[in-house]
Amino acid sequence: MITTGATHVLKNESGRVFQNRREAGQVLGELLSAYRDKDDVVVLGLARGGVPVAWEVAAALGVPLDTFIVRKLGVPGREEFAMGALASGGSIVLNDDILRELDISPEELQNVVEREARELERRESAYRGGREPIDVTGKTTIVVDDGLATGASMFAVIDALQQQDPAQIVVAVPAAPESTCRELQTMVDDVVCATMPFPFRAVGESFWDFRQVTDDEVRTLLRTSPAGHSATTTRAQQFVHTTETVSRASRNTAAGIPHRDDLRDLVGDARIVLIGESSHGTHEFYAARAEITRTLVEEMGFTAVAAEADWPDAYRVNRYVQHQGTDTSAEESLRGFERFPAWMWRNTVMLDFVSWLREHNARCTAAGSTAGFYGLDLYSLHRSMHEVIEYLDRVDPQAADRARRRYACFDRVPRTDGQAYGFAAAFGAGESCETEVVDQLMELQRHSIDYIREDGMTVEDEQFYAERNAWSVRNAEEYYRAMFRGHVSSWNLRDLHMADTLDALIAHLDRHGDNSSRVVVWAHNSHVGDAHATEAGAHGELTLGYLVRERHPERCRLIGLTTHHGTVTAASKWGGIAERKVVRPALSGSVEELFHEVGKESFLIRTTDDDAVADALRIARLERAIGVIYLPETERRSHYFHTRLADQFDAVIHIDDTRALEPLEYSSVWVDGERPETYPTAL
Repeated sequence: MITTGATHVLKNESGRVFQNRREAGQVLGELLSAYRDKDDVVVLGLARGGVPVAWEVAAALGVPLDTFIVRKLGVPGREEFAMGALASGGSIVLNDDILRELDISPEELQNVVEREARELERRESAYRGGREPIDVTGKTTIVVDDGLATGASMFAVIDALQQQDPAQIVVAVPAAPESTCRELQTMVDDVVCATMPFPFRAVGESFWDFRQVTDDEVRTLLRTSPAGHSATTTRAQQFVHTTETVSRASRNTAAGIPHRDDLRDLVGDARIVLIGESSHGTHEFYAARAEITRTLVEEMGFTAVAAEADWPDAYRVNRYVQHQGTDTSAEESLRGFERFPAWMWRNTVMLDFVSWLREHNARCTAAGSTAGFYGLDLYSLHRSMHEVIEYLDRVDPQAADRARRRYACFDRVPRTDGQAYGFAAAFGAGESCETEVVDQLMELQRHSIDYIREDGMTVEDEQFYAERNAWSVRNAEEYYRAMFRGHVSSWNLRDLHMADTLDALIAHLDRHGDNSSRVVVWAHNSHVGDAHATEAGAHGELTLGYLVRERHPERCRLIGLTTHHGTVTAASKWGGIAERKVVRPALSGSVEELFHEVGKESFLIRTTDDDAVADALRIARLERAIGVIYLPETERRSHYFHTRLADQFDAVIHIDDTRALEPLEYSSVWVDGERPETYPTAL
């Protein structure tokens, strides 16, 4: 089992998940809870840095602790490079490739081995004070370090331990490259890598405090047995204290909807309020977000909703709520959302909200304070091409013909399949259309003033709409090619596109110089939250929330929404039908479990206004993220990551028990729903 937690560069501290080694050990202890209170389990901490981590693991599991000493065999004159490792018991692992490449002689190798063997023997004597090592024969042996790079040291440990005939060997580390974790899987019975940063540079980059551990600290920890020690009680007491701290600072909400005074105080003079959701299929998230937005529009002058939705589909809704276009009902205006997952926007909550927004705008037209609905996403490759051509057919038929010829480059792949284009272009199996889409965008921008002047200023919105469609085509083309370069690259392109679209929308709404526009953003927590506070940031991901904070400091608010259990609308695979699934109770050690223990149906918590709350919520914890697919059988791997909540959001709304979002169209599978089961919670 590998337990895991997303070309712009994040802040330097973005990869730092753990405050220190002790906190990393507490996180690992929660991930290893299946081994708790078992008589045949022992924990070995690799000296020196792994011992503080291992002490916390042993304390959490209530099992004995010992140390295992391993020494890196550094290349002569370049000791930072490992050519192998030497472990307690005399086990040696060598990197033959490095030995050959650097032409290390047998004499040089022997000198290094003898020197490190003397240091290993010194440490064995100094750390144990004459005590015999724990006998691991027939026992489940959990080997803990503070992190791994190449894994050479751990390989030597595994080789030495296997000679002692343990029942199982489990490797647990706070941070390591995915390749190292995968390789370890082939060597031992279980592997727990709490985080797998990408790109991986150094173990210390996952920690805020990575000071060197001293011999005295190791001796003290080994003398203070964690088995049955008060540290376990302390951890439980810390959890209770944190729960009480959050409870005292929390503000009750009605089904997740804060009191107006609390909302005004939270939002203040922010121009951009991002409201998240921990799933794309939870009724209460959509309903609370819609009601909060109504207050922001009606009472605080917000002028736009910008959603994690495709630009042309959302703009059809915008035309309807602005009393434009040909749609005659809210349901009809939502028919543009045909692409999977249609239920994200074709649902009963959206139907009510769109109807309300149109009515609101009808009341406010005379005052000029109407509010629009816009999309930020980029999946609309072919639809946006169609919209660009349709616009040019009206204002410049010759330019429309040029656009058709440029966009014809995409005709070699199915019109509904951007991934097929991206695969072919990325691997040389088909033509890249990058030049064509960039040329089309530049031409449209170059002639924008002419089109507006010729047809009058009333078409400014339509010109803006067409330009953003051209941008969507341009960025979607790059996105689909990037999909085959890796997850992080495509994720970052998508969130950059959303941030750029948001900024362009604000500039368009402010075009007459009053700078009065205020925007509500609807998106998943994984986009709304600040990446540098999450495990995803350690993987190199950036997020819309991070970019908005960077570009609009002090003028934005990031609000997350969480739940503990209930049901959700989600699919079992990409493109699958909407199902009504049971959401498992949140895992131990998660933010959601902490909020569940507060004991309130729903509440708002400000993460940084109170120092005690900020400190409590800055501890690394798991957080759940359910997108449009929910896989409860692999929930820990598929849906959880580590976060420091106080840095991820300005506020969080927790709704403990939630139900599935109701699609406008659903099958018998959704109606019947998934049968509830009793699930294990420590996977």
